[in-house]
Amino acid sequence: MDETIQRFAETIRRAAAESTPLHIVGGNTKRFYGGPVAGEALQVAAYRGIVDYEPSELVLTARCGTPLREVEATLAQQGQMLPFEPPHFGEGATLGGCVAAGLSGPRRATSGAVRDYVLGVRMLDGRGTELSFGGRVMKNVAGYDVSRLMAGSLGTLGVILEVSLKVLPRPRAECTLRLEMDEAKAIETMNALAGKPLPVSATFHHEGLLWIRLSGSESAIRAARSKIGGEEVAEGEAFWTSVREQTHPFFTSSPRLWRLSIKTTSPPLGLGPQAMEWGGALRWIAQDAPAAEMRAAAQRAGGHATLFRGADGTTPVFHPLPATLERIHRRLKHAFDPAGILNPGRLFPGM
Repeated sequence: MDETIQRFAETIRRAAAESTPLHIVGGNTKRFYGGPVAGEALQVAAYRGIVDYEPSELVLTARCGTPLREVEATLAQQGQMLPFEPPHFGEGATLGGCVAAGLSGPRRATSGAVRDYVLGVRMLDGRGTELSFGGRVMKNVAGYDVSRLMAGSLGTLGVILEVSLKVLPRPRAECTLRLEMDEAKAIETMNALAGKPLPVSATFHHEGLLWIRLSGSESAIRAARSKIGGEEVAEGEAFWTSVREQTHPFFTSSPRLWRLSIKTTSPPLGLGPQAMEWGGALRWIAQDAPAAEMRAAAQRAGGHATLFRGADGTTPVFHPLPATLERIHRRLKHAFDPAGILNPGRLFPGM
């Protein structure tokens, strides 16, 4: 076992023996996301580096502390990318934190989520035991897919050591269009576009304006532009970065930001200042509204609500689980972390 991994394992075993909570820290750029976690910090950012990268195979394997910007720069040199367009939320963002948080950017609705590209992981469980799941090719995944289970687990099941990800070629060209329309019309338009063979890779609506990104060959983009219409945005890449990194003025307009994942066809929710992504499936609400109101609205629209930013420890961050799912979560937590020391409460209270 590598010396660094051995040190991590010893820390975990000691914490388990003493029932001391551990707070797993990588780049710490997503510390705002999830419930509050106390305890001793387990710093993992030093365990870094790209282990293997085969551009022809579209697979990259890297250690948990590898800076996300380094991964993306390496892929860009080969004309490739992480298809789920993960947000960084800071210069120190790491690959391990990217997978543990499970957050995807504007391209998610058309390219898939983080978990869809996780091929395999190496990890330490709550006993300090090193485990490996999955592999470096899609056909290696069989049975219960534990490697993808790690995506979005926020460190509650184990310390991610190494991740293998499927990557994709970057589009040859991109173009961003902007159209004026109200919320109801934008929902109708986005759903209509989703049902057509058009190279739409992202959508965003806010304050009467709908932005649409097209990605693909130049000929496909020209044909789509003629069908969709609208005004071409010169600084399209900068705009989508502001959406992905939440530096767009909307995201900073309130200390509390709610994230509602609902049906794409759901009509306007009428919950205050909002923005829409993912073809209408993702509604951001920027206001300090009661949790019960937000979660009831999300349920009526066939989804759930997350307090994405502004958690103060009094309101559960994630939508409460149905009883059956809660039992499954608790059993998984106990199986991987029987002493309950890894990021306890980060995902759900008491877990």
